[in-house]
Amino acid sequence: MASSVNKVILVGRLGENVKIQYFEGGNCIARFSLATNEIYTDSKTNEKITNTEWHQIVVRNKMAENCEKYLKKGDKVYCEGKIKYRKWEAKDGTKNNTTEIYVSDISFLTQGPVEDA
Repeated sequence: MASSVNKVILVGRLGENVKIQYFEGGNCIARFSLATNEIYTDSKTNEKITNTEWHQIVVRNKMAENCEKYLKKGDKVYCEGKIKYRKWEAKDGTKNNTTEIYVSDISFLTQGPVEDA
């Protein structure tokens, strides 16, 4: 058995269109935000409450190109991957932290338009 596990499974909707960046040698990275919702009823007020969490998704190479080609804002996807924390410094010297999900498997859940054969 593994001594530790870093695994994330998310099903949600894209909050923006996919942004892709190409590098020398042909590799690329795609990034997009993903919203997941938790809906429950408040026991005291009987009011429906929706909590939305936003996740920053990172996809690489061929999978990234497919995401850019087939996904758009609002589409529903299944993402499986791992959490990575990244520190970076902005041009103005500000230090930043980012939590990202590096995807190893993705399934497109929104049905696209049917093309005539």
